[in-house]
Amino acid sequence: MKALLRSVAAMAVICMAATPAYAQNLNTGATGTHGQVRLTAGFEPDPHSVTVAAGGAIEATRANESCNAGYISQRASYSMRYTAGDFPLYIYAQSDADTTLAVRAPNGTWVCDDDSGGNLNPLVSFASPASGRYQIWVGRFGTQSETAAAVLSVSEVGGAETPVGEGAPDFTLDPAYGTVELAAGFAPDPHTLQIAAGGAFDASQLGGMCVGWVAQAPDYRVNWTAGSGQLPLIFSVASDADTTLVINAADGSWICDDDGGNEGMNPSVSIQNAPSGQYDIWVGTYSQGDLEDSTLHVSEVSSR
Repeated sequence: MKALLRSVAAMAVICMAATPAYAQNLNTGATGTHGQVRLTAGFEPDPHSVTVAAGGAIEATRANESCNAGYISQRASYSMRYTAGDFPLYIYAQSDADTTLAVRAPNGTWVCDDDSGGNLNPLVSFASPASGRYQIWVGRFGTQSETAAAVLSVSEVGGAETPVGEGAPDFTLDPAYGTVELAAGFAPDPHTLQIAAGGAFDASQLGGMCVGWVAQAPDYRVNWTAGSGQLPLIFSVASDADTTLVINAADGSWICDDDGGNEGMNPSVSIQNAPSGQYDIWVGTYSQGDLEDSTLHVSEVSSR
């Protein structure tokens, strides 16, 4: 059942380069300042949590120039030896301060985040985590050499303060416009559906790039079966209004867009190598107000 639970994960900045030479001020070999743990897939209790002091004197860009994680310490906050299974892996922090995360994965790549957990909390996720050592830094954004208390958590079922329930989009609800089964190579392409865009719930609470106003229940659900080809799975909207897209993907991450489409102020989300599973889709309006006519397009070849 745990593999079926999905939650927030969106939008972490994935820094795919291995540790550069100029990251010499970061000690990637030392045990975490606040301890270490060995976890195996299916671990209990979930989440595993520990209190840490977030922040430091070193800019996270010394780990990787794309690592937007504020200021971190020389030594990792926490070390984890993880034995992977069939579950995704979520690492997140909660604090009253604006905290960040910089995670060095077993293969030496860096995964960094600022606010994807919502409420200025960071979250990073691994859809197919590797076994090995994870070095985790909890930083602070914009504040150098000052620390703040934070709770660092590791989970296989989701991130902190999951925006599910009253006042937030909820992927556990039945979609308003139904469900479709699509497999790679489907025809006709695009698959389209008329949707009244908008709603009473602010998508920005999901964090990351999510904006606009959406319904609480998904507008549409796509149960996707991936193929062996390299075609992306593309969700886009055609409308005369300024619309937005919010998608809860099969790996539990939230993916959002405002004006990334090819025409006007249409949104578009393209997912490379989209895994099989459930995709819940909300079509929103950028401004709060009346519902707007729109057409949702699902395609492997084109975007609106």
